Amino acid sequence: MMGQTMLCGTCVTPGQFELTTADLPLTAPEGWVLVDIAAAGLCGTDYHIFQGKHPFLSYPRVIGHELSGHVAQSASGWQAGAAVVINPYLSCGTCRACLRGKPNCCQRIEVLGVHRDGGFCARIAVPAGNLYAARDLSPEAAAMVEFLAIGAHAVRRGEVGPDDRVLVTGAGPIGLGAALFAKARGATVYLRDAARERLDQMAGFGFDHLLLASDTLPNSLADGFDVVFDATGNPTAMQAGFAHVAHGGSYVLISVVPDTITFSDPEFHKREMRLIGARNATAEDFETVMAAFASGAIRAEALMSERIALADLPQRMPELAADRARLIKVIVTMGENT
Repeated sequence: MMGQTMLCGTCVTPGQFELTTADLPLTAPEGWVLVDIAAAGLCGTDYHIFQGKHPFLSYPRVIGHELSGHVAQSASGWQAGAAVVINPYLSCGTCRACLRGKPNCCQRIEVLGVHRDGGFCARIAVPAGNLYAARDLSPEAAAMVEFLAIGAHAVRRGEVGPDDRVLVTGAGPIGLGAALFAKARGATVYLRDAARERLDQMAGFGFDHLLLASDTLPNSLADGFDVVFDATGNPTAMQAGFAHVAHGGSYVLISVVPDTITFSDPEFHKREMRLIGARNATAEDFETVMAAFASGAIRAEALMSERIALADLPQRMPELAADRARLIKVIVTMGENT
């Protein structure tokens, strides 16, 4: 196996995505496990990296953090061949957040595919604690757990309850995840987006309350929403969302942008509003998603817009990044080692 290499999907600079070559990892550090990647999801983060819009990244970068695979070599309690879901958030374990059970917002966090090279390649090394048994999930479903876990985490942070009226602004994959898990808690969910095409897709997931961003909210919603989620990645929309929070309500920002977000302090205090950041996800959220897949509450096949090979991604990436409104989740499959 000496000299074996693999192809890696790499954003070399903004707007330039190429297949580069790297050595196939044959060993892993103590406590880490080698995983052969089976499938990977293309995320809004990946598109932002390609477009040069991500605030926490340097180039070149092998992208990919929505990952499933099989253990390549038995190590650290994992048996070779075991199907796994990868948690891509690598935490330090010693900062205040980690010590308080919040590794998702670790002070020194490194996210695969963002702060360090990711999984658009044949094999990757991952800390053993960042692997979860995929059980009977297909590789494609297992690769979709992470993005849904972000929505599940946001809903948990927002403490959504069965009597709540919820607004999710931004009906992309992350917004869809938040909407699905808010609905699962019994809330009445409204989805708002600038693209009619995206809202039409949401109807297929059982959402009846669909609002165009350009439309004025009906008078029946004038007193606002108990929990508002922003998943737009648009600073103007994020600032506008404050006005939709009901008195006593919460505003959960899932989006991250490099801009400064401002709000009216008198309005904020008058409403006794809670402003909550939701970053990444924890093991609890991953388990919530896997349980939803296993029970059939969420159907993975309904989420997958397209499956493509890594070899085809350099040609397809500009088109996919430019036409995201029609996509929920593109799954990338890895080729053979070289």
